[in-house]
Order: sequence, then C-alpha cells, then structure tokens
Amino acid sequence: MKPIQNFLLVFATLALVSSCKDNNQSTSATDTEVKTEVTSQKTGQAFIEGDVGTTVLSVAMGSKDHTTLVAAVQAAQLENALVNAGPLMVFAPTNEAFAALPEGTVENLLKPENKDALANILKYHVTPGNYSKDFLKKFKKLGQANNDYVKVEVVDGEPMIGGAKILGSVKAGNGIVHIIDKVLLPPTD
Repeated sequence: MKPIQNFLLVFATLALVSSCKDNNQSTSATDTEVKTEVTSQKTGQAFIEGDVGTTVLSVAMGSKDHTTLVAAVQAAQLENALVNAGPLMVFAPTNEAFAALPEGTVENLLKPENKDALANILKYHVTPGNYSKDFLKKFKKLGQANNDYVKVEVVDGEPMIGGAKILGSVKAGNGIVHIIDKVLLPPTD
C-alpha cells in the first residue's frame, strides 16, 4: 500500500475502534467519513498484505525494468486478474519497450478515458499456461486473455512472440513471466 493509504487505514481503524467503545454514542459525520474512506480502499486478492506467495504481478512490481508496465496495470485496474491461481503466462515488456512506442502513446493510454483500450492491450500480453521459453517453440499462435491470438515464430532457434524477443523468464507461484523487448499490440479490425 502507499504510505498515505496506510496512514488513512490506521487512522480509520483507530477512529472506528474508539467509536465502538460506547454503544450509546451516536455516529457523527466524522465517523461516517472515516468509514467511507476505509471502504474506498482497493480490495481483492492483489491487495492482501503478508506472504501470499510470488505472483506474476509481484514479479513485475519487484522489477525496476517494469515500472511502466506496473503503472499501466494499475491504471487499467487489472491487479486482481494477475494474482489469480492461473497458471498465467505474462509477456512483460520492459520500460525500454514502452519508450520505443510513438511519443505520447503511453501517456495517452494511461488517461482514465482510455482504460478499456489499455486493458485490451495489457490482456493481449497474458495467456493461460505456464510454458518455458523452449516449449513455446512448439506453438504457431497463442490465445490471449483479450480473446485475440498472438503469432509465435522461431527465428534463429529462439521463439518470437508477436515479433518480440524473450529476454528472460521468471517463474511465479501462479505462472511465469517472460520478459520481452517489445510491446505487443492487438490486431485492429
């Protein structure tokens, strides 16, 4: 959680505990505001604190090379989808891959009004499964979470996913993260 969210959660908890000490006390407007603040916190599996195991989301969040991807996942509110039991295979573009997009593309996609388009692009980077880089060579295409397919080719003995090279792979409790050098863009109709 962000520091301000932690502070608000602690403050709200203290306020609620102190307001519950005497059942004869009436609820004030301040108590109602605090309760509203608590319920506006993000909920779901992605926001459980403590040791919940390594997920594909936590792998990305722990990488200094994937801050743009994490910001995009948060803007599209897809955190909970990436902590599901899976198995999930995530093709994670690096910050450099996002920087290679035309100027202004990332900033435009991060705007609230473009949340659906951003979610579609991000879902195009996720497929069910937990396949190693070598095993991916056996495929011609993969069905992605946005219901499109991405082409798989073998070039110089290496699998290329939608034209992206796999730079490395990190196993997670709910799947695998393949780090790629390009942002995958879904086909347009």
